[in-house]
Amino acid sequence: MVQSDDPQWIKAFFLGPKSENESWLRGEMQSILGHWFRWRQDLFPDDPAAISNEDRMSADFLQQREKLSQNLAHLNEMLRDEIPKYSPRYIGHMVSEISLPAILGHMAALVHNPNNTSKEAARVTLTIEKEAIEMLANMVGYDPDLVKGHFTSGGTVANFEAIWRARFRMDHWISLSLYLAEEKGIIFNLMHAAHMGWDKYFDLLLCYNVSEDDTRRYSLVGSNPFEAAALISKHIHQPYKGPVVLVPGNKHFSWSKGVNIFGLGDSSFWTIPLDNKGRLDVAQLQKLLDKAEMEMRPVMMTVSVTGTTEAGEIDPVDKVQDILDHYKAERGLSIWHHIDAAYAGTATILEENRHIINGVEKADSYVFNPHKWMFTNFDCSAYFVKDKKALIKTFEILPEYLKTNADSEVNNYRDWGIQLGRRFRSLKLWFVIRSMGVSGIKEKISNHIKWAKELSEMVKSNDHFVLHEPQNLACVCFRLKNKRKMELDKYNRSSKELIDRINKSGKLYISHTKVNDEFTFRFVIGNTYVTKKHILEAWEFIASETENYLNDV
Repeated sequence: MVQSDDPQWIKAFFLGPKSENESWLRGEMQSILGHWFRWRQDLFPDDPAAISNEDRMSADFLQQREKLSQNLAHLNEMLRDEIPKYSPRYIGHMVSEISLPAILGHMAALVHNPNNTSKEAARVTLTIEKEAIEMLANMVGYDPDLVKGHFTSGGTVANFEAIWRARFRMDHWISLSLYLAEEKGIIFNLMHAAHMGWDKYFDLLLCYNVSEDDTRRYSLVGSNPFEAAALISKHIHQPYKGPVVLVPGNKHFSWSKGVNIFGLGDSSFWTIPLDNKGRLDVAQLQKLLDKAEMEMRPVMMTVSVTGTTEAGEIDPVDKVQDILDHYKAERGLSIWHHIDAAYAGTATILEENRHIINGVEKADSYVFNPHKWMFTNFDCSAYFVKDKKALIKTFEILPEYLKTNADSEVNNYRDWGIQLGRRFRSLKLWFVIRSMGVSGIKEKISNHIKWAKELSEMVKSNDHFVLHEPQNLACVCFRLKNKRKMELDKYNRSSKELIDRINKSGKLYISHTKVNDEFTFRFVIGNTYVTKKHILEAWEFIASETENYLNDV
């Protein structure tokens, strides 16, 4: 791949920090509006106008229009105080500047107001969503014929969907086993029931001539959960404490929120300890799996994280999958594996980074957010599931008013996620990929990662900082050396004073986190306009301000 600091051709896809492409963008926005105006004027030529010339000249009409103009002017002034995420001085978080294709795609769909629920509500964007998700799948090495996906608002909702689907699957397996125990006298084994797998499930339905309607009264989800839990307790001869969700210690906050929303309780949320590099410790994962089996706590889900929000750490996804494959082969336990790659997923469009999601083809679900690093505006998150039937069956609701003649021809995304009404998130990303091309996106991402590696070497050579290692992708984390052997609280206060001093300067914006309870600086290279020159200048300023601060204190 040809590497360049700031290729000229790619500048056509961004407005520029000084609105350098303003005149062209104005023209293209006007063309969208012009097309929209003509479409409305031409579609039903015999229909009368709803707003007459007399209406438009009335005092009330003109007064309301003037009020709207004033409100808009006020709003625009308020937005002057917004965070300037477009600037190469912004190195704080995992977010990239919106590209012109994303703006234009968003605007083109916005004026048509499609609802990606069914083909009757969105004829065009429904098809585009299917194309866009297949584009993404191909870009990260996922076979779109083997997995299916859709777009959500972000990684949080995608993680909720993973919990919901894992719960749905486990509940079906347990409720069938409870039915067979109560109605047929078959011995109930909780761990085998909760992890039996779909093949075993359908074999049992057929063997005992059972319908899913028969098993519903034994469901922890679809019926009375307290009665079902009491029946489980009766058969296992001890109180049933419910399933567990295993999430690494570098977890996103959405997991603790998710177990709360789905009524699982804090005791179901088991944290997998991390190794000395901040990644999921596979030996500790095995211990927790064994503990869950010993305590008769079914494992609803195991989560791997690639590219944590705090420091970009990458869990050993392939080793986690190997462990789960072993449990399935040796003990007959099917455990849902979800890969949370909200940040790092974009990096896997580069073949040299594909290894960070090795094993993804065996995982049950996978999520990453193009709105973090693929030049697409909020919100746009891609969620994939290996089993299309499980993807749809979990949420499928079909009232009469939603039935259409095209149901067998298209993806009715109302059945693919939590929402019924759905925004047109796919169109802006679809337009970005079609306009910039995969190679263009790759070039930007590749440069960001390369410059982050170079920055990490500069950090290591500085006498005042310690680099957080391993440094991954385009996130560089570092902390002050505690040369004065300060207590942790005082050390953290001192570090915070330094970062506040840097940010209040107005020269740049950097963020922070805590790693092992130590205040840590986060330098994220993902801004659209950032060049190597910007990074060098930012680092020189940080180093200089640090020197001045340490001399002052």
